Amino acid sequence: MTDRNGDRRDPQFVGNPQFVGERRGMFGVADSGDTSGYGGLVQPVAMPGAATRPYGGYFDTVVDALIAALGDEQYAAAVERVVVYRDELSLDIRRDHLPAVAAALRDAPDLRFELCLGVSGVHYPDDTGRELHAVYPLLSITHNRRLRLEVAVPDADPHIPSLFGVYPTTDWHERETYDFFGIVFDGHPALTRIAMPDDWDGHPQRKDYPLGGVPVQYHGATIPPPDERRAYN
Repeated sequence: MTDRNGDRRDPQFVGNPQFVGERRGMFGVADSGDTSGYGGLVQPVAMPGAATRPYGGYFDTVVDALIAALGDEQYAAAVERVVVYRDELSLDIRRDHLPAVAAALRDAPDLRFELCLGVSGVHYPDDTGRELHAVYPLLSITHNRRLRLEVAVPDADPHIPSLFGVYPTTDWHERETYDFFGIVFDGHPALTRIAMPDDWDGHPQRKDYPLGGVPVQYHGATIPPPDERRAYN
């Protein structure tokens, strides 16, 4: 669907989406040896806009409980915005406040988000100053509720405090996000690559990483990159 100016709109957005770039082809990488993408595909990259109250369901209860746990001043300093998208509640958190917010979400009786289900990285190369995002899905077993935390950092300073001290289950997830996206989790006890070799150059799930032209070693054999082992008439 489109608005009156012809911009594409997702009906699942609450508030006005923020367009941070344009994706061309299936994977967003140009000038590589990869031949699997379709270069004619053009799609805007949109971020959900900030939601306004009432958020709906238990979302208002969760936000109010977090304000009570942190206090008005710390909440305002920590939370950039509240996002409701596709019936999910997300809180954009400023990185310096992430451990305190996570600890409050875990410990406050009205919140009790006991489990962090992982850490996911996202790369938005056109979102200037916020190119790298880390996303944390949380689960409250006590209250049967879900919540997402999201932290955005610049590519030039990709540091986020580790949540290992709050949620030890983030150990390998932070290592994986570091390996594939280059986000550095300060305070992690052993932030090393988890999938790629220690001397691997680059971070393979970033959108500026080449999809072709990189040979891969597997079980002692060297596998040529796609552009060197495919032939098309």
